[in-house]
Amino acid sequence: MASTNFGALTENQLRVWSKTFWKEARNKTFIMSFAGSSANSMVQRITELRKTVDGDRAVITLVNEATGDGVVGDNQLEGNEEALSQDEMVIKMDQWRHAHKNAGKMNDQRSIVNFREAAKDQLSYRVSDVIDQLAFLTLSGVAYTQRPNGAVRTNSQLPLLAYASDVVAPSSRRHYRWDATDGLVAGSTTDVAAVDLPTWEMLVDMKAKAVNEYIRPLRSDDGVECYNVFMTPDGIAALKKDKDFLEAWQHAQKRGDENPLFKGTRHGGKRGIYIDGLNILEYRHVYSPSNWGGGSVRGQRVLLCGAQALAFADFGTPEWDEKEFDYGNVLGISVSKIFGLLKPQLFSTYAQSKQDFGVMCVDTGLPA
Repeated sequence: MASTNFGALTENQLRVWSKTFWKEARNKTFIMSFAGSSANSMVQRITELRKTVDGDRAVITLVNEATGDGVVGDNQLEGNEEALSQDEMVIKMDQWRHAHKNAGKMNDQRSIVNFREAAKDQLSYRVSDVIDQLAFLTLSGVAYTQRPNGAVRTNSQLPLLAYASDVVAPSSRRHYRWDATDGLVAGSTTDVAAVDLPTWEMLVDMKAKAVNEYIRPLRSDDGVECYNVFMTPDGIAALKKDKDFLEAWQHAQKRGDENPLFKGTRHGGKRGIYIDGLNILEYRHVYSPSNWGGGSVRGQRVLLCGAQALAFADFGTPEWDEKEFDYGNVLGISVSKIFGLLKPQLFSTYAQSKQDFGVMCVDTGLPA
């Protein structure tokens, strides 16, 4: 049996191939467009590892805002310093692998080179889609046993990932429900009704809640602050039918980019609908089950994300491997990637409890 590492490709050529694949995968990945290495990024990408007893781990450091009042006049400052509240969270990592294999030389109507290109394209899309699904489930506090549409995964090994057990439900001060009558109330999926559709009023209340709860917004180079808000395509469609939202949006469009509702909000990843310091985006992997409200209501978990909403541990470039089967008649190509995901949590000095650090969830209904 012959086993090769991409046949005639040299070690340097293989490295370039892997880097090109990862660049393509990251470009295709929706969530990675919001990633950066700084603590001001919505998705903090961590590439430096720390040696621990259990092996390599990625670590993210979270720091709460200072709350002390300081001293005045000539009163003594020494001995009255304020200790910063901070914590380190360990991000577990695991390996994900996938592969394609052709049917054999007689059934393969493309050359081996074309099969390689097709396999790379398909695998790069698949790894990006898997990362997106896991990222939005992690942000939403939903187990990997579910798909973004709420369906139960079958014959899937994603729930076996080392960091799957670290997915936690939204914390008490970060989980709300939009009620068409009472507004923003405590989160409860069983109480979601079909009429609880997203509105302009909901967005206004969400932002106020985020500011009051000290969820740190993203900040542009010129100091303007913004939150990213994610909804399903159906959620965005329902929002655009809200009269108050349409009025605010239309007036802002007429007045142009200098309107205070729009000014300074072009940052934080992909461009969506920019209004009142919110970057509103639609994405198909926003969690959207069909069994809320007692079992028959379509819903969505709207995500409002600030800085360090998600941590992504990125361990090097993917590894490719090519293998021949059946005496060289069949070719298989595989890729593996080691990474980890974690929704950071920190003891909030304001809430006096452990809370999600940079994300708030609001459950709404969707049109039937």
